Amino acid sequence: MQRDYNGPSMRTSPRLHRPRLSHNALTVLRQRYLAKNERGTIIESPAEMFWRVANDIASAEGKNAAAGRRHDLATRFYELMASLLFLPNSPTLMNAGLAIQQLSACFVLPVEDSLNSIFDAVKHQAVIHQSGGGTGFSFSRLRQHADRVATTSGVASGPVSFMRIFNMSTDVIKQGGTRRGANMGILRVDHPDILDFIALKRQPNEMTNFNLSVGITDRFIQAVTRRQSYALINPRTGKPVKRLPATMVFDRLVDAAWYCGEPGVVFLDTINRTNPTPRLGTIEATNPCGEQPLLPYESCTLGSINVSRCLTTQRGVRRIDYDQLAAIIPLAVRFLDNVLDRTRFPFPAIETQTKLTRKIGLGIMGFADLLIQLGIPYDTDEALQIADQLMTFVGSHAHEASQQLAHERGVFPAYKGSRLHTKGIRRRNATVTTIAPTGTISILADCSAGIEPLYGISVARTIMEDIRLESLHPQFVAHARARGVSLNDLRREIGLRESIQHLTQLPHDLRRLFVTAHDIAPAHHVRMQAVFQRHSDSGVSKTINLPHDATGQDVAAAFLLAHELGCKGLTVYRSGSREHQVLACSHVQSC
Repeated sequence: MQRDYNGPSMRTSPRLHRPRLSHNALTVLRQRYLAKNERGTIIESPAEMFWRVANDIASAEGKNAAAGRRHDLATRFYELMASLLFLPNSPTLMNAGLAIQQLSACFVLPVEDSLNSIFDAVKHQAVIHQSGGGTGFSFSRLRQHADRVATTSGVASGPVSFMRIFNMSTDVIKQGGTRRGANMGILRVDHPDILDFIALKRQPNEMTNFNLSVGITDRFIQAVTRRQSYALINPRTGKPVKRLPATMVFDRLVDAAWYCGEPGVVFLDTINRTNPTPRLGTIEATNPCGEQPLLPYESCTLGSINVSRCLTTQRGVRRIDYDQLAAIIPLAVRFLDNVLDRTRFPFPAIETQTKLTRKIGLGIMGFADLLIQLGIPYDTDEALQIADQLMTFVGSHAHEASQQLAHERGVFPAYKGSRLHTKGIRRRNATVTTIAPTGTISILADCSAGIEPLYGISVARTIMEDIRLESLHPQFVAHARARGVSLNDLRREIGLRESIQHLTQLPHDLRRLFVTAHDIAPAHHVRMQAVFQRHSDSGVSKTINLPHDATGQDVAAAFLLAHELGCKGLTVYRSGSREHQVLACSHVQSC
């Protein structure tokens, strides 16, 4: 990959401060993000990368904007990223200002019931993965296994067999030479092949490049709670083919999720009740992590504010710095809207559909770190109140920023007839807020991921399939040292388990503050997700981490509570239920 931009060099901007990055952040940057020449040699520093991105995104202001104004905006974008207050999704960092210029994170591609549509989708998936994006699909329109195929007088092989082709395609395409592709596969719960779909990942080598989710309907949940049967619908004819007991299907789903963490669920009716542009169609699929529902051929660009750095001290008390947030949010919204105009989309249909709605997704990361700095344990009502106040503020200010952009640049083209039009609200973007997982950019920002609690105090994270990053939470070390606790004798035990609650050598209040994912009741996980969902236009990426001894009843209760509280989807993961997992507790060699 070669640099292909003509913006001001970092050398012309000596006043810009250089980013202070952790060892793990530098490792990830070198592996994934920093531009390389054709020989694979890194040709830029982290500061130059941030300037490359800032300068490119500022150039979207257009020829009518004075050069000085564009340079000033580029400087502000640079400072926002280099200070690790805000980072956009990975493809923007990787590709902005370079020849590829594909900046969107996630795409949804249609899969219609024909060979032409299926293999067009495979081709489009490959190109998107090569450029650094992820793809989501609904396979619900494909006729069921053994259904009639009139053109050949044969029988259909069903959606599961075609999904394997998409999975194999991902195996041979490496995203931009930096990471393997990610997919979401969704099948409606009323598809005749739903039981085969639910059982897919019980085989450890099946669909290794896919996240799977069952598309749940309100009617199905109602049938489960009333212990009724429900109809399976032939996608080709739209007619019922048979009925199944809803509790039996739900129990199969729960058992599979307990066994291997998949499938998750997406609540289709909940999603479409807030679909901003229903005239353009019904939403059937999401991006790979499930937080971004999209129409066919839509893409979305995401970015997250590192709230762990948005703190101030007043009269000796640490508080969220809402004045700082109020300054960051409009700049971040402008950045993301500019990304849409700087992206070189893989196909004309994607550019057309994306620019009709101009969806962006501004979210947060570092939430668990924020709570720790405020002295609030994650699994408390006070933490839920902080989440509600924080996301209310982010959502309202992000909407105001989009309204200001609409005044300056115009509303999104599909505005007429949209839900916003009906309400008389003018915005530049059909959706503005999303809570993304921030798996990799949170490493760059050296903060906790998204709105997740800490997975453990000492964690090993596997990236790029073979790179292992170990970390001992710095705030834990600081708190322990402030309390006079020597970690020399404890560091091994801290790294052997996700939780530290059993380590009675540690002060109780220290253990209480540093609760980890497996210390938290499943219902509290769901309630935290629901709080953020209330103030997010799109969805919320959150994993409901369960201890190894969690039961199927825990999983079932989480699914039903998520639907009741208005979540748009849910993913559970029971520790140890897969042979390989990205996050694990780890013995850290030194403190």
